[in-house]
Parts: sequence; structure tokens; C-alpha cells
Amino acid sequence: MLRIGITGGIGSGKSIVSRLFQALGVPIYDADSRARWLMENDAELRQQLSAAFGPDTYDVNGRLNRPVLAGTVFRNPALLAQLNALVHPHVGTDFESWATAQQHAGHAYVLKEAALLFEAGSYKQLDRIITVYAPLAVRAARVLRRDPHRTAADVEAIMGKQLSEEEKVARADYVLTNDDVQPLLPQVLALHAAFGGAAPA
Repeated sequence: MLRIGITGGIGSGKSIVSRLFQALGVPIYDADSRARWLMENDAELRQQLSAAFGPDTYDVNGRLNRPVLAGTVFRNPALLAQLNALVHPHVGTDFESWATAQQHAGHAYVLKEAALLFEAGSYKQLDRIITVYAPLAVRAARVLRRDPHRTAADVEAIMGKQLSEEEKVARADYVLTNDDVQPLLPQVLALHAAFGGAAPA
């Protein structure tokens, strides 16, 4: 069974691409949402985060205090790196268990969707990498439409913490262009066939 990574900068549309693959019956591992789940539910990770970032990391009900944690790490590269160093190994272990189960279920391939696939080093777990590409101006406009609470400066700051699109494209095995000009579905169907996926009904 092939393990395929799918990544792209904020606003590139990687989640839309993942949903197209999912509609074809491909199992999708959403690394970002699983990371959030593990931060709430993995006892060892909870302990590590509380020890690293203080007792206010979780509220009185035991829920992750996201605004406090984000405020602590977002503008401090060293603390953000420390957070990622704690969370990413747990996500990697979780993905391995999930992928093994999908293999036993007989799937030809699975997709792991992650914004920080290269940055976190998790691409090393995977057989192939897809980068979803969109021009910078298109990505920024999408994010501002999607997240009206964000400013252009916020989006620029987030993009600055991710690898450039050019770097992601250079390191990918496959590139899907999502520029609102080229249709996505034919590109997805071509890769699905190349990975040995079942033809859509």
C-alpha cells in the first residue's frame, strides 16, 4: 500500500483536493485535526505540554487552552519549534497505527494531509508527495474570504512560517495546480489511476 503525502501552503486548497480523493474512496489522514485531537486526548502529550508551557495550557475543565498556547508560541520561533517537537512524534505514531489498519483493509493507497509535511519531517514516512500549488495572491485572497477575522498581515505572518510554494513544488513528486483556472478533478483522477485506485463508479 502506498502512503502519499499531500501538502501546500495556507490557501492552496489542499483540503479541497483531499475531499476529492475521499470522494473516490481514498482514506484520508488529516494530520492537523489529529494533532489537535491528540493534544486534547493523549495523556502523555498532555503532560509534556503542561510541563513545557505551564499550567494554563489546559483550562479548569481539562480542555486545551488554545488562545493561551497560541499566544505563547506564535511569535516565538523557539517555543513554536518546541511545541512542534513535542506534538509531531505523537502524530507520526498515530499515523502509523492508522495506516496499518488501512493496509489491512485492502486499500491501494492512503493520503496524509499536512500543512507542515516537509517542515515536520513527516514526509520521511511517506512514499510519494503531492504539493497543491496556487499563486500567492490567489492563496491570500482565499484565506481572507474564508477567515474574515484575519488581516492581510496575519496571513503574511502565517505564510512566512511555512516553506515557500516554490520549495514545496521542487520537493514534490507530483504537483496539482489549483489556481481557479485549471480544473482540479481531471488532475486528481489522473493521480488516482496512477496510484492504483479503483475507477469511480
